Amino acid sequence: MKRFITGAVVAALAAGYALAEEGKPHFQYSGEHGPSHWGDLEKDFATCKIGKAQSPIDIHGAVKASLPAIGFHYADSPAEVTNNGHSIQVNLANGGTVDLASGTYKLVQFHFHAPSEEKVNGHNYPMVAHLVHQNDAGQLAVVAVLFKEGKANPALAKVFAVMPAKEGEKVALEGGANATDLLPAAQSYYAYTGSLTTPPCSEGVHWQVLKQPVELSKEQLAAFRKLYPMNARPVQALNGRKVEEN
Repeated sequence: MKRFITGAVVAALAAGYALAEEGKPHFQYSGEHGPSHWGDLEKDFATCKIGKAQSPIDIHGAVKASLPAIGFHYADSPAEVTNNGHSIQVNLANGGTVDLASGTYKLVQFHFHAPSEEKVNGHNYPMVAHLVHQNDAGQLAVVAVLFKEGKANPALAKVFAVMPAKEGEKVALEGGANATDLLPAAQSYYAYTGSLTTPPCSEGVHWQVLKQPVELSKEQLAAFRKLYPMNARPVQALNGRKVEEN
């Protein structure tokens, strides 16, 4: 994302999802509109095919670096849970900020993929939450929180209890949300520069993948997969990019 865009377009692109426009192709995760065809669905999606810094990736061979701790400053916020046709997404009115090596970013929304899009040493996790942020210049940063099966996750329980079953439906989340509740206790991370993982696959996105997974129950995973059995883009080539860890 190289320019600042306002309004509904920001919300859509910050999510990593193209606006649904009449007559536009609806990207999917299999078949003729699946990931291998995204770059051909329309000209604005060309980066999905020709980009050299795409996400997700298989994280391996990370280089130890003097990365600062992520400064999480999330806050209680009014929230809306929506089924956008590609995932369950929680939009936040004023979700707080994060301080990263590249600057300060405002939390816009978070959404889920099953299985995790990113791999760690070749291993997928059952699910991942992508916390999407934007700075004043319009640049994007994502913090990824990995999930493993275990105990029920209270933060997910609140969202999954009301997640709409039909594409385009939205519901206000009673009591709002605080993304702090999604974070693991230990917050060391991997960092690299990549892209949105859905069309238009825009590059220049700062990625932070937290190393420590959090838990969700088998029942919670099944509830999400009832709506989205598989909504993960395959891993992309590193093309010489460096992955760092703190």
